[in-house]
Amino acid sequence: MKKIDLALIKNKLFEKSGTDNPADIPGHPVNVLIKENRVIEKIIAEVRSNLQDITKEENLKKLLAGINNLLKIDVHYLRKENLIFPYMEKYGITAPPKVMWGVDDEIREDLKSIKEGLQSNNHNSSALVSKIESALAKVEEMIFKEENIMIPMLLEQLTQEEWKAIADEGDEFGYLIENIPDWKPKKILDLNVRKENIHEEGFVKLPTGIFDLEQLTYMLNTLPFDITFVDKDDIVRYFSQGSERIFPRTKSVIGRTVSNCHPPASVHIVEKIVEDFKAGKKDNEDFWINIGEQFVYIRYFAVRNEKNKYLGTLEVTQNIKHIQEITGEKRLVSD
Repeated sequence: MKKIDLALIKNKLFEKSGTDNPADIPGHPVNVLIKENRVIEKIIAEVRSNLQDITKEENLKKLLAGINNLLKIDVHYLRKENLIFPYMEKYGITAPPKVMWGVDDEIREDLKSIKEGLQSNNHNSSALVSKIESALAKVEEMIFKEENIMIPMLLEQLTQEEWKAIADEGDEFGYLIENIPDWKPKKILDLNVRKENIHEEGFVKLPTGIFDLEQLTYMLNTLPFDITFVDKDDIVRYFSQGSERIFPRTKSVIGRTVSNCHPPASVHIVEKIVEDFKAGKKDNEDFWINIGEQFVYIRYFAVRNEKNKYLGTLEVTQNIKHIQEITGEKRLVSD
């Protein structure tokens, strides 16, 4: 694969609202992405240096350590998929995000499979080496696409305010590098999500009660589960921000088509659920999966009015492991 010339890449980059090169601005998302890619390339080099003879115990241990480090690439991809792709879609750039997300998932699965192979005592060394080389090539190709295709496209479209919004929500997913400074553009507008049908200082009147905006916000965030609402046009309109989120959500998801919020491998499932809700075939659908030490219960509900008109879909997600472990009775207040 053609070696990436960072100097050439930097020459392609420009700031829509200024003259500074984003690749050289500490804390700018472009600067962070490129620095992380250099870290990824170093990890790839370390992995390759231990591919000569993986039958040796020392090489095998180093190789496993390298793959574990490379698995951390997930945070890099998550930020790209959840913070950057929504803006690409906003500006009509829809095909590249879908292709990249699909390859990101392939890389994730390849690396997990490789790790399992390295930990197995019955692995075929030559086949495993071939699989590792293939995965490394995919990662390098993704770096090339990010820096030669994605970043130049973004810099042609995104405003300084949009870049700042991406930078501000990066902590939700984490980074491959440390000590990232807070990027403060010289001129910035306060980008608040567009408020519809309600003033920030007003009240929300419901059939069975009334809240001010602060009360409603924190009541929803106190619920022991995550909720996300998608309207009748398949647009994400709301998500709660509880203290123990199962799946990461950022404000950039608001206004995004729900089918673009899921990996290509699972988007058909979401589309089928919504399709059945709209057609009146179902009113709910449940899933339960193991995620690390959590047992996650995911529920989808069709939201309908008193005339049974479809208004949207509500997703409710909760870790129910502690509920499954409940036995006996509890009638007294805890100390």
